[in-house]
Order: sequence, then C-alpha cells, then structure tokens
Amino acid sequence: MASDFSGDYDHHVGGSYRRSNADDRLAVANPYSGEEWATVPNGTDEDVDDAITTAREAFESDDWRGITPSERATLLHEIADTIAEYAAELAELETRQTGKPIRDMEGLMALLPRWFRYYAGLCEVSSGAVLPVDGAPDQQFNYTTTEPYGVVGAITPWNSPLNLTVSKLAPALAAGNTFVHKPSEKTPVSALRFAELLSAHTDLPPGAYNVVTGDGERTGSALTTHGGIDKFAFTGSTTVGREIGRNAGDQLVPVSLELGGKSPNIVFPSATVDNAVNGIMKGIFSSSGQACFAGSRAFVHDAVYDDVVEALLERVDWITAGDPLDPETEFGPIAFEAQREKIRRYIERGQEEGATLLYGGGEPDGVPEGRFVEPTIFADVSNDMAIAQDEIFGPVLCLIRFDDEAEVIEAANDTRYGLTAGVWSNDPAQIHRVSNRIRAGVIWVNEYRLGSPRAPFGGYDDSGLGRENGMEGLDEYRQTKTVWIDHSDTVANPFD
Repeated sequence: MASDFSGDYDHHVGGSYRRSNADDRLAVANPYSGEEWATVPNGTDEDVDDAITTAREAFESDDWRGITPSERATLLHEIADTIAEYAAELAELETRQTGKPIRDMEGLMALLPRWFRYYAGLCEVSSGAVLPVDGAPDQQFNYTTTEPYGVVGAITPWNSPLNLTVSKLAPALAAGNTFVHKPSEKTPVSALRFAELLSAHTDLPPGAYNVVTGDGERTGSALTTHGGIDKFAFTGSTTVGREIGRNAGDQLVPVSLELGGKSPNIVFPSATVDNAVNGIMKGIFSSSGQACFAGSRAFVHDAVYDDVVEALLERVDWITAGDPLDPETEFGPIAFEAQREKIRRYIERGQEEGATLLYGGGEPDGVPEGRFVEPTIFADVSNDMAIAQDEIFGPVLCLIRFDDEAEVIEAANDTRYGLTAGVWSNDPAQIHRVSNRIRAGVIWVNEYRLGSPRAPFGGYDDSGLGRENGMEGLDEYRQTKTVWIDHSDTVANPFD
C-alpha cells in the first residue's frame, strides 16, 4: 500500500472535474495519522444548481431516456466490472478516509459489484401489470407501468461511504433516474474517484452521476432545499434525517431515510455460547462500533451470563489495534476528533450512571495517542441509562441481564430506534416468537451483519423510512402510472 491520492480535488459534474464557484476548501484527514492529505470544495448554491441542472439535462437526453432496459442493464454491468477492476484502489481510499481496516474494506469492495449486477437483472424484469376490467373487457384495457422520478439527490455519511452510495445509486440508475451525490465532507474522495472511473471506463452518459462536495450546513442544505430534486435519499443521523424529511415534505418530494440504531443482541439459554460471543463481538467491535446496525445492547440470560462475560473478556484481548492499512489490523481509529470526544463522554456518563466498566474505556497501547477508543464493555446496565438508549456510534457494549422471554422482548423494543436485532437461540419455536415480536427492520438469528443486494434493509420508528436493497429498494426510485385504453367507437354520455 503505497498509493498517493493526495491533492486538491474538484466537484465531478457532467462526466469531468469542475471547479467550484467559491475558493474555500475543506481538508480531508487520515484518522490514524492525522495528516491532511486532500482538499475538496465547500460547494455553494451555484455549484449545487449546476450539478442538478446537469443531471436534469442528462435525464431528459436521448442518451439516457432513449436507451432500452437491456442497454441500461449493460451499463450497470460495466459499472460492476469497473468496481471489480479498481477494488484495491477504492478500498485503500476508503481506509485512508475512514480509518477502517484495509482487510475489511477489501472484502467490502469485492462485494459491491454484486449490487449493480443484481439491479442489472431487474432492469429486464417486467415492472407493470395488466388489470382486470369490470365494464367492457372486450373494449377496454387497463395496465400499470413504472417510471423513474427524475433527478435523485443523495447524501451519504462518513462511516461506510461507497457501500452506502452503491445501495442508492444502483437501484436509482436501474430505475432510470440520474443522480446528484453529496458525500460526507469527512470522506469525499472515494466518491470523486468513483465518478472519475465511471466516466473513463463505462458508457454511462455524462451527467447521470454527479458528485458535489461540501459540508452539510451549506452544500447539504442547498441540495435539500433546491426545488429541482425529484427524490431524496439519505443515510445518517436521525436529527439530520428529520430536517431532510421536513425539507422533502415542504416540496412534496418522496424521501428515503436510513438513520440510526440501538440494536439489541439477545442471548437465550439454548444458544451456543461461543457463537453468541462471536456475534456480539462482530456486532459492536468490528468497524470500531461505527455502524448504524451496531449491536450495542447485549441482553444475556442469567443462565449463560457468566459464561458469556468470561468469554467476552478473554476474546476482547485478542483484538489487534493499529494502522488500518496494515492487513493484520482488526481494529482501527475513530474517524475524527468530535466523534472520539462524543464516545469518551458517554463512557464517563455510563460510569456516572452506575454501570460497571468491565473492560476498556481508554486507548489501546502502541497506537497514535488520542485517535482510538478501546473496545469498551459495561456491565450492570439498566435499559433506561443513556448508554443503553442513545446511539453512541462507537465500540461501547452494554451488557444487560434478563431471565424472562417476555421481559427481554419488552426491553429490546424499549428504544426509539428499530433498525436491526440479533437473536441467539437453538429453540425453533422461540426463534419465531421473538423474531415476530421485535420491532426492527432486520432480524439476524444465530449470526450478525449478514447482507445482500437481494435482502431489503431499513428500520422502524427513528431508524428511518423506506428500504434499501431488493425489489423494495428499486421501488423507492420509481413511481407507478396507470393507463386506461378504450377501444370502443363511442364514449357513453355521462348524463344518460
């Protein structure tokens, strides 16, 4: 890993880099070293308008509207091929921006082509229906079809930039939309390079995918209040999601929101303890806990509580923290200082509230000072504590005892979020009962963090609106039109 991606980047609009209307720029830093290695424009209203206008022109052009479903499928396969060819480079960019271990990013980049191939297949699947006609079936014909909304405006977060871009871009393009993308100002470079690769190595028409960079206050607000967007898609915090939802409501524009989570990971007595412990570790300590679906609340039955805690404390010592570009590193830094401070404040608050700090709370040995937060485990947590209710977005695990199935279901649902949940049990009847009663969009049983382009992902309540992936993900980016055709020679007089 010796690539040099440093430099000053511009917006990528209409198939090429385009300078901003303003001179102020935002620095992109390496979370591990603190080095500022790139800058991007802090996009203005004029920059956003330029990108939306370009996307609108592309949407209306014959180069896009005139292509067949098979031709659109071919474009998506070209995108998949490009990601596969440049996966190593994109993985390194993601690691340099986010601090996530390269071993994780390489695995993720290897999977991303599947999203475009899956939606390429759906391009050629019928998207309408012929409906029965009551009055005169020999003279009338009624059918539905689907159409794209037009220009999609998308905002993605810093924790998994390209993955969360692809889950929106692939179905949006498959449905026939064009796309204006504002990545997080913390992690914008991979999106700019991705756009550059698509322009250079695919036949995607210029303007179909545009990237405009900047912070949320200026560039994000310009995008969500512009008036020229036909559909919004956002992944990020619930607070910002509510604001985007209000802006979309003011404009009567559909919006999909993939927001926060405070996911329960429930271990029942019949569970295989080793597997459950692996799942708890996977749910909270991979990605240093910086994931919306993090299993941050582990509810453990009294019968296996001591065994689970003993195994957790043993295995957490195995985690290797270090330079995320080192293939041996399993645990990387927290992405930026404000997030590190937030996590540290919650660790202090957990102790103030009376939880017992079993492990961590400080910084690992042998890493740059001030850039990591250790894997942290709290015991004696009650479900009403702030550390059990608030999304910390860091490697902080809350252990909560229980002794009754109904009790734990009630506690698992006692949160304003409803994104994901884990259930660990070898009792088939219990698995079905509990899975049916937990209010969450995704339930994992005897595993954690499984995903697929075919499997819908999204949440209940404060975890958002709509779904990504699957046919449901495609439906988020298209609207239904109903057509009535009358083949008779006359139209009945409405007053007869």
